[in-house]
Amino acid sequence: IEQLPSGTSFYGTGEASGPLERTGKRVFTWNTDAWGFGPGTTSLYQSHPWVLAVLPDGKAFGVLADTTRRCEIDLRQECTIKFSAPSAYPIITFGPYNSPAEVMMSLSHAIGTVAMPPKWSLGYHQCRWSYDSSEKVLKVVRTFREKGIPCDVIWMDIDYMDGFRCFTFDSNRFPDPKSMADDLHSIGCKSIWMLDPGIKKEKGYFVYESGSETDVWIKKADDSPFIGEVWPGDCVFPDFTCERTRTWWASLVKDFVSNGVDGIWNDMNEPAVFKTTTKTMPESNIHRGDADIGGVQNHSYYHNVYGMLMARSTYEGMAMSNTDKRPFVLTRAGFIGSQRYAATWTGDNLSNWEHMHMSLPMVLQLGLSGQPLSGPDIGGFAGNATPKLFGRWMGVGALFPFSRGHSETGSIDHEPWSFGEECEEVCRLALLRRYRLLPHIYTLFYLSHKKGAPVAAPLFFADSQDPELRKIETSFLLGPLLICASTSPEKGAHECAHKLPKGVWSRFDFGDSHPDLPVMYLQGGAILPVGLPIKHVGEASLEDDLSLIVSLDENGKAEGVLFEDAGDGYGFTQENYLLTYYVAQVHSSVVSVKVLKTEGSWNRPKRNLNISILLGGGAMISSHGVDGEELHITMPSGSEVSNLVATSELELKKRLEMISPIPDIDEPSGQEGAELSKIPIDLKSGDWLLKVVPWIGGRIISMTHLPTDSQWLHSRIEINGYEEYSGTEYRSAGCTEEYKVVRRYLEHSGEEESISLEGDIGGGLVLQRHISILKDNPKIVQINSSIQARNVGAGSGGFSRLVCLRVHPTFTLLHPTEVVVAFTAINGSKQECSPESGEVTLEGDLRPNGEWMLVDKCAGVSLVNTFDPSQVSKCLVHWGTGDLNMELWSEERPVSKDTPLTICHQYELRQTC
Repeated sequence: IEQLPSGTSFYGTGEASGPLERTGKRVFTWNTDAWGFGPGTTSLYQSHPWVLAVLPDGKAFGVLADTTRRCEIDLRQECTIKFSAPSAYPIITFGPYNSPAEVMMSLSHAIGTVAMPPKWSLGYHQCRWSYDSSEKVLKVVRTFREKGIPCDVIWMDIDYMDGFRCFTFDSNRFPDPKSMADDLHSIGCKSIWMLDPGIKKEKGYFVYESGSETDVWIKKADDSPFIGEVWPGDCVFPDFTCERTRTWWASLVKDFVSNGVDGIWNDMNEPAVFKTTTKTMPESNIHRGDADIGGVQNHSYYHNVYGMLMARSTYEGMAMSNTDKRPFVLTRAGFIGSQRYAATWTGDNLSNWEHMHMSLPMVLQLGLSGQPLSGPDIGGFAGNATPKLFGRWMGVGALFPFSRGHSETGSIDHEPWSFGEECEEVCRLALLRRYRLLPHIYTLFYLSHKKGAPVAAPLFFADSQDPELRKIETSFLLGPLLICASTSPEKGAHECAHKLPKGVWSRFDFGDSHPDLPVMYLQGGAILPVGLPIKHVGEASLEDDLSLIVSLDENGKAEGVLFEDAGDGYGFTQENYLLTYYVAQVHSSVVSVKVLKTEGSWNRPKRNLNISILLGGGAMISSHGVDGEELHITMPSGSEVSNLVATSELELKKRLEMISPIPDIDEPSGQEGAELSKIPIDLKSGDWLLKVVPWIGGRIISMTHLPTDSQWLHSRIEINGYEEYSGTEYRSAGCTEEYKVVRRYLEHSGEEESISLEGDIGGGLVLQRHISILKDNPKIVQINSSIQARNVGAGSGGFSRLVCLRVHPTFTLLHPTEVVVAFTAINGSKQECSPESGEVTLEGDLRPNGEWMLVDKCAGVSLVNTFDPSQVSKCLVHWGTGDLNMELWSEERPVSKDTPLTICHQYELRQTC
């Protein structure tokens, strides 16, 4: 435990959803396949047992818990950092230093810096699960070229394989991958292919046979290979903790790359295993690790580093295949230090505005944990983006360190041209921006590789003493370049009030300002190198015109740096590069711009140099010359500057008024009730925040306990979450119908927040649900549900068909290995149902006596569900993959207007001793 002064702000904790500032939060480092995670999810795909603390005076220091085991990082107590793990571990502190940037550079001495990426990998990447044939792949890339939208890479998800067998190709859909790769290379596009750790257990499959012969599989306690189900069916898993296994895998990768593979994508490497409550393999499995990393240990010791060691093996295989090329690997799972081998993305996010917003702090948080090369699935992986959401997300995503669009199978097309002309134009402008800024972004990666500094940094890096900058999430820095975005569908970035750090910050653009693009500023004292608006990295030449954008500080000075090399290979380690330091300074109203010094053995290319000096308000003056020669530009007088600024601001205003923002197809219209039925509804009061979706099943898709910041329900809009059915069969009427909002009260009859919904389930019946957070006990969520007869025909005696009210919540398990369902049965016996019990039906005297609870031993809390046993004939427990159903069933019978079926129940969170 570290106790710090009041006013300290916490960051880091690795790949974490929710806010940028982690003060008040808790994270558990346990790599988890977290599809559709939410802001309250406490374990994602990567583990970084690390906290960056920014002190009240702006100084900073870091704390690293040197453990690979599951670790609790508890920042809920003010100014206190608390780590907890099941076995002893050292704590390493870094600093205090004068700035957070210095802490990050110090951390890099312990965990390494990012591998220098090939320049093409900093272009735009287009991905989908899946482009299902070589013809489709080539068609997508040619469409990018025809439409003039920049793109450097296309990705192959699992469907390129023969029956999901790694290192194979489907002979019908990808009959000649080398030929396809050659065709892609001829139009300036690279290809990246997926490899998962799960290897199909199948006699005759060369990977399984060679792995068994080399004895590389993870073992069970009885020394037999562990078998778990993933995409191919029954699979065995390489033990990457062992050098023998890593060498075997690297050899397979080396041969695989000969098919024209440019990069490799390691997915599912938490490792994810299907049909298990924990979503992974048993912790009792045995790894035969190398002596220098821990030796023989069970899975709980190596779980968090499994993905990183797989990425390392893949990286080493690619390095063996061609020593003149830098490997490019993307990994989903990782550990602190993974940046030495692989880039990462933020996992299976959702196509909604909340996830778009979260993508900014998530990328920044990874950067503050030593991983600068990251980005989200632009547009969202799961679900369907709208035109405005996709365009706005691309606007900011094009400026993330790693920029890739990706979407899941079954969703609509998510290419930049898939959402209409307005969205397509925004995507084109956004990506042309990225490519103009590539000289700067590539330079930032060189500096990160050499020194460990983040590439994308939070705004407070510009002035860590200013407390108002510490929580800002919609702006970030790329060196001295400030990006100000909007994550609100109602407002563009130009309409938002952006807090700027102290000093000079000059707005500029490339004549491309748009209501759906971020606003850019350059810090006073900086020189920004800018290239041409190319369509892929291979189009660029060292002899191309170079532009320098200059923002003078209060003293009339500026400086900047540009790194140039071959863009691939390792010549830069042998001095084969050019690192140029440019300076600008005002003397007697004349600005001189010159090369201050250079490093590296390369001669300066013969090229034109364009200088633009920012005057404020988007105004600038420009001049031209030859790179390497000193240029002189006469500054306009004060009155001329004022006129230029006024003219520029007026032109920008006119431009933004003339351009229509992207229309959104999901804007609600009509009466208030109709609007309520079209947009998710927040119920927030007391201890709880609920999100309710009336238009599909009236379901609750999110249920967050605010004091513990824990999310107990989290689902996509159309499935799971809290559902109710009207029959004994799974997903009978009630769970998908459109519900009407009958009433909504912010405060009414002793209730703090409530909503009444009603759905027509056919046969003259409605399913009615009243959800409320009680005013007199705000710790409780109360749900009163009933099936009522509204219009049942007289011929049936006024009675309906047989119905059963079935309450079906799908709770998210925060710690799947540490949970049980506990209760006292009606017969007085104490009962527990663990994940190993599978599905359990509780009837008669074995039913809970009005209360049962989901106990999370790791978090020390229980979600308690209370109900009236006279209304519930049966309870059902079903353990899923990372989730749990705790169902309440009424009796099954017909209903009439006078005899509805009703279940009234409550949820409350209690501390567990």
